[in-house]
Amino acid sequence: MAETKRNRFGGSRQAFAVAPRVWGLKTIFANLYFVANPDGKWVLIDTGVKGYALQIRQVADEIFGENSKPEAILLTHGHFDHTGSVKELAESWNVPVYAHPMEFPYLTGQSNYPPPDSSVGGGAMAYMAFVYPKKPINISKYLELLPPDGAVPVLEGWQWLYTPGHSPGHVSFFREEDKVLLAGDAFVTRHAESAIAVMTEKREVHGPPAYYTPDWGSAHRSVEMLCNLSPEIAATGHGMPMRGRELRWQLEDLVKEFWIRAVPDHGRYVHEPAVTDERGIISLPPPVSYSAPKVLAVAGAVAVAGLVWATLSKRNNKAKPNENVPQQHRPPKERPYSHNRVMNGFPPTVDPEHDNPEAHTNNYP
Repeated sequence: MAETKRNRFGGSRQAFAVAPRVWGLKTIFANLYFVANPDGKWVLIDTGVKGYALQIRQVADEIFGENSKPEAILLTHGHFDHTGSVKELAESWNVPVYAHPMEFPYLTGQSNYPPPDSSVGGGAMAYMAFVYPKKPINISKYLELLPPDGAVPVLEGWQWLYTPGHSPGHVSFFREEDKVLLAGDAFVTRHAESAIAVMTEKREVHGPPAYYTPDWGSAHRSVEMLCNLSPEIAATGHGMPMRGRELRWQLEDLVKEFWIRAVPDHGRYVHEPAVTDERGIISLPPPVSYSAPKVLAVAGAVAVAGLVWATLSKRNNKAKPNENVPQQHRPPKERPYSHNRVMNGFPPTVDPEHDNPEAHTNNYP
């Protein structure tokens, strides 16, 4: 008897189920996703933090069969916690990596990202932002442009959506058939700045991780666009999947109260965004005067170290055989507006309205 679509794919002890033909894997504090077609072809969306390449391959074998490999790797964006294993996996699988052109500078070694702002967020994950990897990676050999018509390579019935703000070329993925949304970090379903929230996995809708969001105007518009899709299931870069009316109600509330709940009342990018184009950073607002008290920096380091230890311990235990509301803020006096351009066509071009499009400041202070 021919194998049915229902039983074509296996399960995984390490991954969590999201929706039909969609599975997620948590890598310390960031998620990645395995997404398949009914015919068995599949893609990997993001690759989590560094050091998970072997586990990703193991999960792929559990779900799709031994020595299975994807047709492609798709990136929501290029931050370190979403590209930790992308180069290793692209090389071992010999598959293309698709991204938006506004992310290319950070995936080809051309430009650093706008620097994170440790002064916002108010949690251990935010306090430790200054130690996170900031340098660009170079996967030019494997890098491909996402199709300009919104089609998703390999995947039937999916579309990619341009959702900038958290990063210049951030994208999300949506399956209209059952309204499944893979939102990356456009919004998240956990308080991303809190190490405690990382461990408890309390499910609630939050704005993008504040310490790594350099354009709040674009971020707001992106969340509003995703809310208008009325998703039935949302899986994000941080936090466990949410679904149904609770998801939609919380998304609507986030859109309505975005400038109070999501946007910090201070910080480097609150009143002025980083300006970027398809070659990298054009200009940055000046750094804010901020130095975290030593006790907070130490506490953040201890919390993150504890989180890593707990996660690794959990992974090791699984490998053994025979074992079975965020703090409210005052709205800023003036709302920032994005100076970054939405890409309307490919190949990308430099905006002639910039005073000096040659003056890039890719090596930020």
